[in-house]
This record gives sequence, structure tokens and C-alpha cells, in this order.
Amino acid sequence: MLARIFRPAKSAMQSGLAKTLDWVLEFEPASARKVDPLMGWTSSSDMNGQIRLTFGSRDEAVAYAQAHEIPFQVIEPQERKKIIKAYADNFAPGRRQPWTH
Repeated sequence: MLARIFRPAKSAMQSGLAKTLDWVLEFEPASARKVDPLMGWTSSSDMNGQIRLTFGSRDEAVAYAQAHEIPFQVIEPQERKKIIKAYADNFAPGRRQPWTH
């Protein structure tokens, strides 16, 4: 029952950074999911897969895991690449590709 402590990545469906500042503690899946032959629903007998705890900082999440004797793995977040763009760059004379419609 290994737990992962990480900061979730930004959703691809939004430009904001909502829900990416908190740290999350989730458990690794203990068993594979199974497909129900009758209905086609996916199910699992692993109840720890439903647990998702959020913390304000990395240290709080680590302290919780240590207090409850949960083995854990901390996954450090990767920094975002910031690509600075300006609308005026579309009309710059030194543009690599010609601007066309």
C-alpha cells in the first residue's frame, strides 16, 4: 500500500492554475481494474483507490503519512516552461514565416 504525494498538473482544458497549488496524497492501485462482462463497467476491489487527500504543503502531507505509518513516495513537481508571446510579434518584420490569411 504505497502512497504518492504530488502536486497535480494544470488541466489542459483551462488556462488557469486552479487546484494545482495543493499537495495530494493518493494510493497506488493494488490490483488491476476489471471490466464487467454484462454491463461493461469498470470495477476494482481496491478501496484505497477512492482515497484522495489534499494538503496545503508538502510537509503536511509527509507528516500525515508518517503519523499513520503509510509508506510514501514524493514526486516533485516540474516547473512550467513559460513562453512569452506578444500579439505584435505576428506583424514583426523579422518574422520567420510570412504572415498570411
